[in-house]
Amino acid sequence: MTRQEAIICIDKEELKGYNFFENRYNKENELVIREEGGQWYVYATDERASKVTGSEKMFESEAEALENLIKRLRADKVLRNL
Repeated sequence: MTRQEAIICIDKEELKGYNFFENRYNKENELVIREEGGQWYVYATDERASKVTGSEKMFESEAEALENLIKRLRADKVLRNL
């Protein structure tokens, strides 16, 4: 998956609550994807905007990280709709 494909999924499926490679402080209850030193990280934040322990996954490719982010955003949408 490419960044453009991920953005299309996010827009089409109306996924919310994410930080998509943005250079800013984390917000409450969002999913974050970031790149650091040639590795990609995806993790969740809690109600205090802190990284949720055990939620961080590291990936060697951007495509895998993007797929994981979309999977988590879809699951989050299901939970928000309950």
